[in-house]
Amino acid sequence: MELEHDIGYSFRNPSLLVRALTHRSHAQESSGANGGLPNEQMEFLGDAILGFLVSEALVERFPECAEGRLSKLKAHLVSATHLHSIAQEMALGRFLLLGKGEEQSGGRAKKTLLADALEALVAALYLDGGMDPTRAFVCRYVLDSVNWKELQTADYKSELQELLQGRSDPPPRYVVVRERGPEHHKVFTVQIRLRGEELAQADGDSKKAAQQAAAQLALAKLREIPIGYPDRKTT
Repeated sequence: MELEHDIGYSFRNPSLLVRALTHRSHAQESSGANGGLPNEQMEFLGDAILGFLVSEALVERFPECAEGRLSKLKAHLVSATHLHSIAQEMALGRFLLLGKGEEQSGGRAKKTLLADALEALVAALYLDGGMDPTRAFVCRYVLDSVNWKELQTADYKSELQELLQGRSDPPPRYVVVRERGPEHHKVFTVQIRLRGEELAQADGDSKKAAQQAAAQLALAKLREIPIGYPDRKTT
């Protein structure tokens, strides 16, 4: 099959690939000896395998990243939106086995169908060849397509919030302490305060950018300070 050539893997049991590409509508309309089984169970298995492999890759890539942040990165990587974009790049829709009704309603381009088929394909690779070819596929299509720098630095504020919660600290306050420059090119200075004390301060070309920059500085500072900062009063 052309898809095997595209992904660089030849199935020893081609029926696994056929099942991964078979939508419920096709299985129902073609009931009988040639009807085959739909890909729903394989989608279920593929979802679990994909989650494991993405988690494995994230822990290896970001050994110091907080659990909450890793969970958010994983959620993005296994989301239907991300999987749909990958399936589109692979032109996976060309290979789907659809019923007539689903075909006529544009099933080959539907987000859910394509994301589900990609998960089912992951399961088919695992069942046919084990973890090594599956991991290679996930790395090539799911992980290598990501702008890691942009993804990792996207939300220092959330990471700071999670770190403070883990320390039983109150949430930080973000305060704009200065604005300067013309309206079309303003620079904002944001200060983060914790328990009434300044924790970090940074500039940005928007309030959001300044908050993120300040949160990044706060994270670096807190990770060098023992739990208990600032000094807590005991009763």
